[in-house]
Amino acid sequence: MPTDSYGYRLTTSSEAAAAYNRGIGHLLRLRTGAVEALATSVALDPTFALGHAALALLGHEMCAPVDLRARLDHAALHAARASDRERSHVAAITSHVRGSSAPLVRHLAAYPRDALLLTTAVPTIAFAGVTEVPAEGWVLVERAIPAYGDDWWFAGLLAFVRQEQRRFDEAMSLACRSLAREPDAGHSAHARAHAHYETGDHEAGLSWMDGWVTGAGAGSGSRSHFSWHAAMHELSLGDLDAVRRRYDAQLRPVPGLGCRTLVDSGSLLFRWGLTPGAVDVPGIEDVATVVGREVLEAPATPFLAMHAAVTLLALDDGPALARLAVRAERHPQPTQREVVAPLVRALALMRAEHCSQAADALAALTGALPRLGGSDAQREIIEETRIAALLRAGRLADARAVLDVRLDRRRSPRDEAWRRSCSAPDDSQSGQAHLAALDGHRDLLER
Repeated sequence: MPTDSYGYRLTTSSEAAAAYNRGIGHLLRLRTGAVEALATSVALDPTFALGHAALALLGHEMCAPVDLRARLDHAALHAARASDRERSHVAAITSHVRGSSAPLVRHLAAYPRDALLLTTAVPTIAFAGVTEVPAEGWVLVERAIPAYGDDWWFAGLLAFVRQEQRRFDEAMSLACRSLAREPDAGHSAHARAHAHYETGDHEAGLSWMDGWVTGAGAGSGSRSHFSWHAAMHELSLGDLDAVRRRYDAQLRPVPGLGCRTLVDSGSLLFRWGLTPGAVDVPGIEDVATVVGREVLEAPATPFLAMHAAVTLLALDDGPALARLAVRAERHPQPTQREVVAPLVRALALMRAEHCSQAADALAALTGALPRLGGSDAQREIIEETRIAALLRAGRLADARAVLDVRLDRRRSPRDEAWRRSCSAPDDSQSGQAHLAALDGHRDLLER
């Protein structure tokens, strides 16, 4: 029997297994071609359960153009002739797609070297994660350390966990060690990007990222997200001209990017529009057109729901926000009901000009936001929306307090300028800065 790259049996032909392993290898490197290789595996062997299941997973998590229901049905049908591990794998993916990830967590306890499901479990560049709080995901990775040894891919995954734990020196060491062995290791590059960002090392992080994406990472299938990371450095430095060049060259919405358009281009536009001094920020309508109404109003995961909600706020689409809130309130998944629904309601308050109430509602959600998945850097979009709401409400002291915490955490010329803009308007200069900041937020919402 053929096996996967980590030694687990695959119930299929050698040719289909080779295509499957190629697809998973692309995915673990974050290279283009994963969906095509996996589709080839099931074309070569239509009874290959894991090939169908992997396509379903990418359709659910990454908006890959697949028939999700058909892939799940085929996976379940053909898993009956497969091994115990493969049946457990298919059941874990099926349950995850339908809203419960407990079987996936149990599967990893028995089969820790199932790399596809381990990378699914941890919120990184490709997947939103499966646990309610980040620390639960960290445990899954920590438990797998003996199973992987010095494996280059696992070192990148562990590096991402370490930076989330704010163990930045360890994260950088692990990421660099992995990249030395496998220069195009996308997960390792991603962990390094976060370590630079979270330590305020914006100049060095920007220089390294630009070099990597045009060199060893040129084949990455996540170029838009790496471009987003570069833009976050430029935004943090307050270099809005560079942000505009980056957006025009690398992040304009184009068909085919799927959910990445929402997560990368949409979030950049929103945060750029909140930045003091930002003018002529492109509208977010093109993002909405590319991703489509189904993704905006029926997002598959809480992580996508967060991005859909802020996009609908920027579109000033109250009815769609209301529909998204109702859907989340009725959703079987607890995170949708307990985090997404109140988040959407808070943003609806902001749209209705009840900004002080919106700011308080967003503050109340702070501790629950990690349940949405993604990274600290991505979830900061909610904190920045809260700052905007405080400014709109005239609560300058509260806005300054939030910004002080941010600046204690990380150097950011942008946040320093933002803090100056919300100084008490007791002289003409600071008063003009305050009004300019408010105008910027109004412009964003009016778009």
